[in-house]
Amino acid sequence: MKRRQFVQLGAGLAASAAVIHPALAAAPAGDAILEAGVQAQQEAMRSGQLTAQALATRYLARIEAIDRAGPRLRSVIETNPDALAIAIERDRERKAGKLRGPLHGIPVLLKDNIATADRMSTSAGSLALDGVRAKKDAHIVALLREAGAVILGKTNLSEWANMRSTRSSSGWSGRGGQTRNPYALDRNTSGSSSGSGAAMAASLATLAVGTETDGSIVSPASTCGIVGIKPTLGLVSRSGIIPIAHSQDTAGPMTRTVADAALLLAALSGADAQDSATTDARVADYAAALRPDGLRGKRLGVARNFFGSNEQADAVIEKELALLAAQGAILVDVEVPNTDKYNETELAVLLHEFRPDLEAWLAAYAPHAPVKTMGDVIAFNVRHAQREMPHFGQEHLIAAQAKPGLEAREYKDALANNLRYSREEGIDKVMREHKLDALVAPTGGPAWLTDYVNGDHYGGSFSSPAAVAGYPHVTVPAGQVRGLPVGLSFVGGAWSEAALIGMAYAYEQASRRRRAPTYPATLKL
Repeated sequence: MKRRQFVQLGAGLAASAAVIHPALAAAPAGDAILEAGVQAQQEAMRSGQLTAQALATRYLARIEAIDRAGPRLRSVIETNPDALAIAIERDRERKAGKLRGPLHGIPVLLKDNIATADRMSTSAGSLALDGVRAKKDAHIVALLREAGAVILGKTNLSEWANMRSTRSSSGWSGRGGQTRNPYALDRNTSGSSSGSGAAMAASLATLAVGTETDGSIVSPASTCGIVGIKPTLGLVSRSGIIPIAHSQDTAGPMTRTVADAALLLAALSGADAQDSATTDARVADYAAALRPDGLRGKRLGVARNFFGSNEQADAVIEKELALLAAQGAILVDVEVPNTDKYNETELAVLLHEFRPDLEAWLAAYAPHAPVKTMGDVIAFNVRHAQREMPHFGQEHLIAAQAKPGLEAREYKDALANNLRYSREEGIDKVMREHKLDALVAPTGGPAWLTDYVNGDHYGGSFSSPAAVAGYPHVTVPAGQVRGLPVGLSFVGGAWSEAALIGMAYAYEQASRRRRAPTYPATLKL
């Protein structure tokens, strides 16, 4: 397919490998290629200096050294026992002159709510689905296989994509334990794509896929110092992904560079007959958007009502605003209107959709699972409370179980309210009135201490407007607060991914703010 042809990227590569934790003496030497991205790895394979088998082998060794020994990030919940066999087959194809596209032989990690019809479980982190193998691939997994990617494993996540408890700890699951932040091991990764964020920061694969309902890609990307793209609802199929709510769920790229995210988004995007939201998916040439002058003449609305949650993060972003202006952007202070109008109704919609959407997934992808319904999951957690609920409960599951069906008037009214105030009287309104190309703001605050007593305390987030509207959101590393990463967000209207990628890429190339982690046990404050 044309969109999977090799493309020439102008992306710069990160020049240095991660600073290694003292416990990592056994880690393989020469890991700079593991920190590098798709373009460098493809060039090394093209020139014969590297094979897909060797690349996958080295990433698997790094997972053992960093994720399961050494710092013990617990970001990878399971490695694929077929990964090396897949890599060997990609090498055979390359030797025979059959190149599937830019991702040929490139290792990819998938969040463990994305169905794979192989020897790995698809569990959403729950012990209720431990050992349950999906009967078929999620649509995006089939696309990745077609594109030649090597599915390296599954990443840990906030169990049930953080829709279990009102007092949860992001990155914790019954099956995977607590994912730890590579920039300070006692701090949180945010979530729910926690493992994907930490694994990318630690260079445990070239690419990762996360999923988001509200913040679950962009927040862990920001706190782990990587790039995250939450696409327009309907650009990427949700078929086969364990859901929360069809009105907001989407998968998206989590990578170390904007160029890699653009390539991964191209592979994931497009119509799927099993997901009606994708019928009119507007796929663009994301690689062509990777231009260093992508900010020139762009009008950016600085969303001032999303500053103020963390003064240190604000200070980082204020410096980056000057850099945006230096790259030719026109900055306009604005406020995104009516963001308080859907605080409560957003949660109501998610709770209404969760039970029927989850039960439909179980019936289609795991009919052999020991749990068939939301009620079964709740009962399983009660029976296995010592392992499943040692730190927090399942209030959201219980609330979702009690909600009436999708024909209920309260659900329809809440959904209509959300779309009205997030779209036409929210993002669309401010962008139209100020003639904006995008909105920018801090993605969120720096990582907080993992706390099983009080649960998460995020410290602000810019995720909800785009999440509720179903609009695209890109976050890029913008600097650090006392060694903890913070991200700069670019948000636009529906189907504006290519434009946002162009702006994000130009900013990334001018700023180069990503710093590889050093895995300290705690911060020296």
